[in-house]
Amino acid sequence: MSASLALACPTTPQLKDYNTTDFWFMDGNMILFAGAVAFKVHRGQLVRHSDVFHDMFSLPQPEEGGQGLVDGCPWVELYDDPSDVLHLLRALYDGLYFTKPTSGDFCAISAVLRMSTKYLIEHLRQRCIERLEADWPTTLAGWDKREQQATFDGRYNPRELYAHPIMVIQLAQELNLEHLLPAAFYDLSRYGPRKIAHGASLMPGLLPSTVAQIKARARANNRTDDPLRLTRHDLRATFLGREASQQFLSTFIDGELSGRAISANCANRHHANGHHCRESFYFVMLNVLRSVSGIASGRDADPLFSVLQAVEMLSRTDFSDGTKQCGLRICASCKEDFTLSAAKAREEAWAMIPVWFGLKDAPPDEGAKKMRKQ
Repeated sequence: MSASLALACPTTPQLKDYNTTDFWFMDGNMILFAGAVAFKVHRGQLVRHSDVFHDMFSLPQPEEGGQGLVDGCPWVELYDDPSDVLHLLRALYDGLYFTKPTSGDFCAISAVLRMSTKYLIEHLRQRCIERLEADWPTTLAGWDKREQQATFDGRYNPRELYAHPIMVIQLAQELNLEHLLPAAFYDLSRYGPRKIAHGASLMPGLLPSTVAQIKARARANNRTDDPLRLTRHDLRATFLGREASQQFLSTFIDGELSGRAISANCANRHHANGHHCRESFYFVMLNVLRSVSGIASGRDADPLFSVLQAVEMLSRTDFSDGTKQCGLRICASCKEDFTLSAAKAREEAWAMIPVWFGLKDAPPDEGAKKMRKQ
């Protein structure tokens, strides 16, 4: 049991030794103690939503006015972080709503998810998981929607909406939410190596006091390193995954852009054997390579974006021929063929992300291909 009743403790707490929050109701009939904070709440509200609290409160209680009561109420000591308890009570009493999602929501989400998992409050647990799955999706369509939402007026800034991926990785590992890890590791791998190794920085809503609580929780779990940084195992997995993603993009460029054959129905076939289409693919390849080299800040290690960007270049009309803006002179058939190849490549990349980061073993056929190459 993660909490103890008054009868189980030899010493009754003294209110003067505790801080209180706005969850101190005059008509409350149960007092919760967590760390140095006391909450006077309604027993029925806790019992209604949590089987754990229901079982906990079904144990014999001191008689009214007897020894062991605090402020005339029975009490429970919770061995949880006070801020986690506060977030849980806010969710139980006020609901868990996110009118305009921001990265700062992660503090409440992680706290409520941790507490609702521990105390079996299923509706809050599901609400938190749904929000995390929207931010860290398991499908390519979900990822594309997430990336679109993180782009404002052409400016890409995912940290305004989504928590730092290291925080998500640690929460997912703590609560066995492995399905969130591929998207989180992939997001993290798009940083430069130095920034990955540096770890998470303070995000909106992640106050210094919260950081102190995170570190205290890490010490309680026998982690002596900085909890805002990856473990050595996860750091290695991130770097290996980053390298694998870049190898995938390199293979795509070599196989789908470098010297790409024109379509069987190429409309430019009779003009210098499809010169305009071949020239267009060469131009796209040069621009993708420029992005890979780091000119596209923040998106230079993102094969999913790079392949999508290559497709979008086919329809852009803001290129310059030296005198005026224009588009690529590629025919519809060659454009369609490349678009299908790119869509297939992105699906393959998405499926390989868990393998890249060591979250899943490579399919048998992939291993066979590597053996043949060797």
